[in-house]
Formats: sequence, C-alpha cells, structure tokens
Amino acid sequence: MSSAAISIAPASSAPEPGANTPYLRLGGEAGVRKLVDHFYDLMELEPRYAELRAMHPTHSEETRDKLFWFLSGWLGGPDLYSSRFGHPRLRMRHFPYAIGTKERDDWMACMVQTLNEVDMDADLRRQLHEAFAGTADWMRNKAEQGNMPAGNVVHG
Repeated sequence: MSSAAISIAPASSAPEPGANTPYLRLGGEAGVRKLVDHFYDLMELEPRYAELRAMHPTHSEETRDKLFWFLSGWLGGPDLYSSRFGHPRLRMRHFPYAIGTKERDDWMACMVQTLNEVDMDADLRRQLHEAFAGTADWMRNKAEQGNMPAGNVVHG
C-alpha cells in the first residue's frame, strides 16, 4: 500500500511531481470524475439509495462538481475545492442535513458499491474504503440513543 496519506485538510503544498498519490493511482482527473459520476449515478438509479438521493439538491451537476473538486485535493491532486470555496469545513457544511447512523450507512453502501465497481487496485480500494468510512462516521450530527456522534450534535 502507498504511504501517501489521504487527509481531510488540503495539503500545505502540492505533492512532488510523480508522487504516487491516491489521486494518480486512481487515474488523475479522469479517474476521480469516474468515481464521482458512478457514485451519483448509483444514487439516482438504485431504488435502495432513494432516501440518500432525497437529501441532495434536485440538480446533481453542482453536487457532483463539488465532490469532484473536494476529492481531487483530498486524494493528493489539485486543490480545486479550496481555491473556489476556501477550507472545506466538511462537517460544518453538512450541518443542515440530519446525518445519523442510517444516513452514514446508506452513504457508505453507495460508496462501497462504487469502489467495488470502479476499476482500481485492491490496495487503493482498501485505503479509500477506510478513509471514506472514517469520514462518513465523523459526519454524523444527529442525536441517537446509545450511539452519539463524536462532534457537535445539531439535530436532536
């Protein structure tokens, strides 16, 4: 597995040219776009993701672009999100949405299906799964008996 780490915060400097980042291992811009489009295509087409889809804006192009821009930098590529919107403040930007265990699990099921269906090496798939799972859990903001989120609860 690559030693290139996936981090939530944008890197303070660009990766060295030729660095074996998850961004490059996924196929660069085209690979990240393919991952994002497959994820949102599943969300729109698979009935089991209907509730997850309902949490998103009606028009998904802007949503797709924002995830693409964010993941590009998060995976070690160009920091496209921060150059447009500033620091991602990922959890804060999701406060308007009540995210509990079910929402986390639905999002992860869609992303795991995406990871399994998009061509990539097994080590990268495992690395992305672990990173997405940690981030998805961290996004929870809804009070749930016996399973409180780690951060602020904004939906009681």
